[in-house]
Amino acid sequence: MKKVKILIQGMHCASCASNVEKSIGKIPGVVSCSVSLMTHKGIIEAEDSVKDAELKKAVERTGYKVVSIEH
Repeated sequence: MKKVKILIQGMHCASCASNVEKSIGKIPGVVSCSVSLMTHKGIIEAEDSVKDAELKKAVERTGYKVVSIEH
């Protein structure tokens, strides 16, 4: 199990954060995901098999940009 922090650019409302949460939550192996509009960060708890590229793709699918990914 790993914890990942993603800095997201472009969100401007609660609906934006919710859409990103839903998109990341659909990835197999993601246990939990919480996206904060105030900090522009997503905190994801996932199995080790989940790749950073998958998380980035899920964010970009919703129309936002990943600035950084930390472990």
